[in-house]
Order: sequence, then C-alpha cells, then structure tokens
Amino acid sequence: MAAYLQWRRFVFFDKELVKEPLGNDGAAPAAAPASGPAASKFLCLPPGITVCDSGRGSLVFGDMEGQIWFLPRSLQLTGFQAYKLRVTHLYQLKQHNILASVGEDEEGINPLVKIWNLEKRDGGNPLCTRIFPAIPGTEPTVVSCLTVHENLNFMAIGFTDGSVTLNKGDITRDRHSKTQILHKGNYPVTGLAFRQAGKTTHLFVVTTENVQSYIVSGKDYPRVELDTHGCGLRCSALSDPSQDLQFIVAGDECVYLYQPDERGPCFAFEGHKLIAHWFRGYLVIVSRDRKVSPKSEFTSRDSQSSDKQILNIYDLCNKFIAYSAVFEDVVDVLAEWGSLYVLTRDGRVHALQEKDTQTKLEMLFKKNLFEMAINLAKSQHLDSDGLAQIFMQYGDHLYSKGNHDGAVQQYIRTIGKLEPSYVIRKFLDAQRIHNLTAYLQTLHRQSLANADHTTLLLNCYTKLKDSSKLEEFIKTKSESEVHFDVETAIKVLRQAGYYSHALYLAENHAHHEWYLKIQLEDIKNYQEALRYIGKLPFEQAESNMKRYGKILMHHIPEQTTQLLKGLCTDYQPSLEGRGDREAPGCRANSEEFIPIFANNPRELRAFLEHMSEVQPDSPQGIYDTLLELRLQNWAHEKDPQVKEKLHAEAISLLKSGRFCDVFDKALVLCQMHDFQDGVLYLYEQGKLFQQIMHYHMQHEQYRQVIAVCERHGEQEPSLWEQALSYFARKEEDCKEYVAAVLKHIESKNLMPPLLVVQTLAHNSTATLSVIRDYLVQKLQKQSQQIAQDELRVRRYREETTRIRQEIQELKASPKIFQKTKCSICNSALELPSVHFLCGHSFHQHCFESYSESDADCPTCLPENRKVMDMIRAQEQKRDLHDQFQHQLKCSNDSFSVIADYFGRGVFNKLTLLTDPPTARLTASLEAGLQRDLLMHSRRGT
Repeated sequence: MAAYLQWRRFVFFDKELVKEPLGNDGAAPAAAPASGPAASKFLCLPPGITVCDSGRGSLVFGDMEGQIWFLPRSLQLTGFQAYKLRVTHLYQLKQHNILASVGEDEEGINPLVKIWNLEKRDGGNPLCTRIFPAIPGTEPTVVSCLTVHENLNFMAIGFTDGSVTLNKGDITRDRHSKTQILHKGNYPVTGLAFRQAGKTTHLFVVTTENVQSYIVSGKDYPRVELDTHGCGLRCSALSDPSQDLQFIVAGDECVYLYQPDERGPCFAFEGHKLIAHWFRGYLVIVSRDRKVSPKSEFTSRDSQSSDKQILNIYDLCNKFIAYSAVFEDVVDVLAEWGSLYVLTRDGRVHALQEKDTQTKLEMLFKKNLFEMAINLAKSQHLDSDGLAQIFMQYGDHLYSKGNHDGAVQQYIRTIGKLEPSYVIRKFLDAQRIHNLTAYLQTLHRQSLANADHTTLLLNCYTKLKDSSKLEEFIKTKSESEVHFDVETAIKVLRQAGYYSHALYLAENHAHHEWYLKIQLEDIKNYQEALRYIGKLPFEQAESNMKRYGKILMHHIPEQTTQLLKGLCTDYQPSLEGRGDREAPGCRANSEEFIPIFANNPRELRAFLEHMSEVQPDSPQGIYDTLLELRLQNWAHEKDPQVKEKLHAEAISLLKSGRFCDVFDKALVLCQMHDFQDGVLYLYEQGKLFQQIMHYHMQHEQYRQVIAVCERHGEQEPSLWEQALSYFARKEEDCKEYVAAVLKHIESKNLMPPLLVVQTLAHNSTATLSVIRDYLVQKLQKQSQQIAQDELRVRRYREETTRIRQEIQELKASPKIFQKTKCSICNSALELPSVHFLCGHSFHQHCFESYSESDADCPTCLPENRKVMDMIRAQEQKRDLHDQFQHQLKCSNDSFSVIADYFGRGVFNKLTLLTDPPTARLTASLEAGLQRDLLMHSRRGT
C-alpha cells in the first residue's frame, strides 16, 4: 500500500475558466483573453444539469428538463428534447458517433433507454435508432449506472436493487439485441466497465460492498469475486493501457486496482471520494474530507451541504500529485480536446490544461528532483536525447554535491549521447580513478570507445593493479564480444609491462607482429616465437620469417634452419594435436631467405644443399650461393683430403647444368677464388677455346696447347695458327711441337707457306730442318696442282673450239633432225613433233605435257638454267662492284659505306662453282661462249 502523504505535489496543470466565444471562429476553450476590451464573459451552462459525458469532439450534458446539450470545441451550445421529464444517464461512445441515454418520459419509475445516432438527423434532431425500457422485469427499480462496449455489441445497465442487465447484440437495433439479467445482488450497483483483452470481453461490476468480474464474450458468463470493498457512484473508472487496463475503485480509505481475475495494487488516498476519472495516465479524484456514507449518494443530493471539494490528479507510475485544487460543488469531470474540464454547480466550466513536458521537467530541475524527472520523462516517452540531457544534469548535480559514485552512474546512462570527454575530465583525479574505470568499462561494453578510451581504461587497470578486472576485460569469448581496439590495448599493456596479457590479446586476435615483437624484444623467448611462427598460415609465416629471421638465426640457428627448410619446400602449419591438415602446395621462394644466413655459413650450406636436393627447380640464386660457398670453403681449406672433396663437390655442381644461363657469373666466381679447373670447364662449355689456349700458353703447358688444338681445331682452325705463333716466339727448343703444328697446318692447308716461313723466322732456334719437310711437301703439291690446271686449261680450250664450230655450223648450215624416237617417252616419233637445235625431238603432246615454256628444251632446261643463273650472278656482282667503287670514291665517310655493305651481306662468301681456284679464271673467260651456246639452243622453227 502506497501512502499518498509521501507523494510530492506539483502544479503541472494550468487552471482557467472557460469563456464564451467571441465569434464562430472555432477557438478552443479558454482561448479568449481574460481582460481588456475584447474580453469575453465566462461560459455558463444551462441550469439543472444532472449528468455529463464527453467524446467525439463534444461535451454532452443532460438536465432535469429532459434535454440533451452538446458543447463542441467552438463552444456553441446546442440541444434537443430527448425526454419529456428528465435525463438521468448518458454514455458517449469514443469510436462511434452513438450516444446512449437513460431518462424518463412519464412519472413513476419507468426509465427508458434511447440510442441516438448523432450523424443522422430526424427533424433537425439526432436520429433515435432504438427505445426500450431499462427495467427487464415488472419490479420497479432505479437505474444507477450505464456502460456500452465500443464494438456496439454489449451494453450493461446497473440498478439500485443490485441487479445488472446485459444487452447482447447490436445495441442500435431491437431485432438483433437480446437482454438478460447478468447479476443479482443485495447492494446497489455503483459502477460498470467493459474490458477487452484479445477476443475475451470482461465486465467489471462494483457495488457499495463488493467488486466482481464477468466474462461476457462466452457462455454461462463465469463470475469472479475480486473484493469485498465497494465504492460510491461515479467512483470507479477503467485505466488506459499504461496501467494495463485495470479497473479502478476509489473507496474512502484506499484506491484499489483490479485485473479481471485478481486485485492489483492499492493506494491510500484519504478523503470521501465523490468522483473518480482516468485521464491520459493520470487518476483524477474529487473528494471531500467530511465522512459521508456511500449509501447517502442515493439520497437527495440537494440535502448535502455545499462543502469545499478537492480535486487531485495523481500520477500512479511516478508517485506524485500532478495537480491539486479546491472547487465548490463539482458536478463532474470530463476529458476532451486534450484537457480536463471541471463542471461546478453554478454552471461554470473550469479548464485544466496540462503543461508541456519540458516545462514540467524544468520545474523538477529547479527542485533538484532528477529521479522524478527521469521517471516522468520515461512515462511521457521522451526521446533518448532528452533523457540523456536529464541524466547529465542529474550527474552534474550529484558531482557538485560530492556524490561521485552516484554521478558516474548517471553519466553512464548518457553514453552514446554525451561526449565522453565531458565526463572523463571530471574524473581524471587519481582519487576518482574507480569512477573513471566504471565509466570507461561501460563505454567499451557499448562499443563506443575509441583508441584513447582503451588506452585510458587500461592505464586505470594498471594503476589500480587490478589484474582480475584486467583479465576480465581482455579475455572475451569471441571476436564479436570485443569492445575495444585490440592493437591499442596491446601497446598499452606492453608499455606497462603486462606482457602475458599483451601476448594473450595478440595471439587470440591474430596480431602476429605484436606477439613476435613482445616475445623477441621484451621477453627474449626465441623458442616460443619460432614455435608461434610455425603455427601461422603460410603467408604470415613467410612474412614474419623475413622480418625476424636474422634474430632467430642468431640465437637458435638449427631450429630456424629447420623451419626455413619446411617453409621453402612443402609448408604445413603445426596444428598441435589436431588431426586435420591443410592442403599441400605452399612453398616460399628460398632465394629470398639467403640474407638471413649472413653470419651462419654452416647453416647456410645445410639449407642450400637441402634445397638443391629436395627441390631441384630451386631459384638460380640458390645454386649461385651454393657454388660461391663451396668455392670459399675450398679456397680456405688447408687439409688436402678435405680440399680434394670440396674440389669434387664444386666441379660436380658446375657440371649439374644449372649455370648455363648464368655462365658469366659462375666464371667470375671461379676466377675470384682461383678455381682453375672450374674456369677451364666453363671455358670449354662456353666454347671459349681462345681463352683455354691462352691459359695453357700462360702456364707454358705445351702439350696441353697441342691437345686443345687437336680437340677444338676443327671448330676453330685459327687455334693452329696461334699455336704456331706461340711456339715461334719461344726461344726454347720446341721443334717437336712446331713439327706437330706444321703437320696439321699442311694437311688442312690453313696457312700459305710464305706466312709460315715468316712466322718461324722470328725464332732463333728454328732451323731450316724444322720446316724442310713442310716446304718439300708443299712444293710438290703445288707442282701437281699446276699440272692439273694446265691440263684443265687445255681441255677447256679444246671444248671452246668445238663449241664455236658448232655455233658456226648452226649459223651457216642447215640442221638435219634425224631423231626417230621421242626424247621423253622413247617412242617412235609421229607427226606433229617438236625439234630443238640441241638435237632433242619430242611428240607434240609429250612436249606440251612436260615443257615449262615453249622456247626451252625440257631435257636441256635444268643445265641451261644453272648456266644462266651463274651468268646473271656474275653480271650482278660486276654491276655491284662498280657501284661500290663509285660510292667509295664519292663518299666523305668511306668507313660508313663499307659498314653499310657489310650490313647488307654483300661481302658474305658465296660459292657458285665447285672448280678449284685456279680454274675460276678459265671459267669466267668461257662464260661468253656458254651464253652464246645457250641462246642458240632455243627451239628451231
């Protein structure tokens, strides 16, 4: 039970008498000025008002004369005669323009119920759609209360004898409505109310002594006794959904609230209750202090003294009195147009206009009633921005009073609306660090913190040395529950020395770089760092080994080398107990990790040899580095046996075929380390026979010089000439080697004899006996050649003489064709036939089938074409020679002319004849005769 004496009182309503309108301008009640030339008179209702109601934009009154009056918003009072005697009850529906009334048309106890359709007219008055007697039986009784369901399917009438009738069906029509007695009792019925909950309709019935409810939407109308306390007339009401549509019963001692099946809370509002009304979340009660029995309400109202009556407006949710005022002889309280209207017996209408929410809040702020302001704002559905402003003011108030704990709780409620820096500045003092921590924790939980807030919160934890709170903050179950910037948290924890916490965050949120930084730079736990890298996916493992590989190699070289071997072959992250494995195929570029082994040659060699064995297609840099490393080891090794082994390994690597594309680099490496066998091997592979020769010459290895010439002289004949020059310059006795060279030169005819003599003339030890055999053999060959040439010349001359005779005969004598067979098919010639001066004859059809042109003999054409090609080539060369000589003489830059002809391939060697050199002159002399012979070998006519 709540005692209203503890409730604070406020003036949240403005009171004003309603004035008559100045004109039909539709002004709202109480809108006219209170004074001045244009001031209106106060509105006065007709006398004898007995009953009131409101709805559908009008105040409805009934009087003792049987008239019903309507007061709309324009305050133009209208009425009509509804009953002949008096109107006792009115009920205006809120969702339909239907008015239900109870009154009397004749003397005696015979009340009539009339249903009016206010939208339709009958002779200027509202249309009465139904009239029926209120009393269901023959016993006369007085109607005490009336209620109608908004769906027009239920109407309940209460009587002073304790009975209640229920009209079920369309209340606007007799034909579709059925009346039955719902309740019988011994106490007068003082209040009725329908409550709709889904498809269930309840009817609350209150008498002077009890409260009960019925379910009228079903059969049998089950009844529930709710209480044994009742109330007087007009002292019950139905609340709105803000109070869950509870039925309110205002007794003299308490105000009770009821659900259809049980009693709810009660409020100890003292005073004799005269009227109870519900208005927009407020409970309006009119009462007087003088105790009067509720039963006296059914006696003559005129006998009651005209006491002062108190109107209180209660806010049941927020537990305060929103308004309290004293009135004289209140007739009723109505609600319409968003205001309350209080009717008094003198015919005046008092308007109670509720203040706006902001005004009410300001009134509460002035009295520092912030809790009440917060509750009021929530009940008024103030937006979040408005609530945040109240929380801020409340927090400021508590902060100024020194209540920092309470202040921070209010500031926490402003998160998301108030700038966090406003609050943080207030609690930066070390003594208030607990309050700041609470605020920052909530800020993070709502995911509204930035990196600076995270830094500040973690600093608070570290200052307080509150490890439990720190662990609770950082050890979230999933990524979605993280309410802070992880990287910032790692930085702060690392700086504060909380390495284990920083490592936890880094590992759980995949900040691999930070995890490794802390392990390597702060904790110096190299084994754990390497283990962590081995768990990472391929891309992260590769990048982190490139970044931290040198540090790890310096401290744990063997384990680091093992990880690199796996990373560059077939990398599989270590899954630590899990049976599944990733798909194979990831391997890094091993060449990129070579710099990591800068100061670890032993591990580098192991790594390179592993890569060359396991992965033969490793990058070229692997083999280059391995060759360099082996050559270094070979060069610095003192033990002969080990040196021989290293020598073999280096040669084996060179012979592996991996240095074909980087020949120069391998050669430079061998030369740098004076690895002569490797240099010679590479010279030979690169066909650098001159360099091989020079190497042996420099080291005066005569036999090797001869051996090089014998092996490679066929590919490069100039080697023999160089060998002869080399031995000719030697003052030592090199007759054996000179003889061997001369023998090869003579067999291959590599040098003219005169040049051989001139070359050996520089050697003082070379005597005539050295070259005697060479010269004798050379002279004999030349003599034989001269004899052969003279024989060939004589033969060519005889041939020329013969050809000239044939040409002369062809010119001067007739040609007799005596061929009897075709030169193609060897069959007997038949006409038509074709004859050529060369002596060949053909059938015409054979000639046409095999000849390429009509003027050429098919048999002689191949030989004639060769001759013509030689003649044409000689003529072109002669013309080209003349042109070249002319350009050479006329040009200022002779070298550019020669270079141009070289580029065009003019001076390339082209052999057209296979005759010996001495026969070329004779052939050129006979070219003219051959041309003449060819021209005369055309077909005869």
